[in-house]
Amino acid sequence: MRPAYIDTSCLIAIAFQEPGWEDVARRLESFGPLLASNLLEAELRATFAREACEASPDSLLAAISWIHPQRALTAEYERALSRGTIRGADLAHLACALYLAPEPADLAFLTLDVRQGTLAAALGFPAV
Repeated sequence: MRPAYIDTSCLIAIAFQEPGWEDVARRLESFGPLLASNLLEAELRATFAREACEASPDSLLAAISWIHPQRALTAEYERALSRGTIRGADLAHLACALYLAPEPADLAFLTLDVRQGTLAAALGFPAV
């Protein structure tokens, strides 16, 4: 199976059964490992709290392999921003994915965010 970096938007869609969530869940099954920065956990837990969701996100988070860069991601931020502007959290996810895969063709980038997906494609991550 092919590795993939996963953005929080995919797990939020599944957790809250947003339109198309079943397709997202099925798509995730075709990738492995699923990789993410701890920003995903913070965003997901914040969403659960904001929505007053009594369920725990732990089962969704169990499938994630965490990435902990041991250096500043300045080069990756600059590389991503050379392709366009984006919100800070989305930039952090893209930079972490670039840290993992300096050659983006080697890693799928999974997101439901249109702007982030467009920038990921511009960086060379395969369209999924």
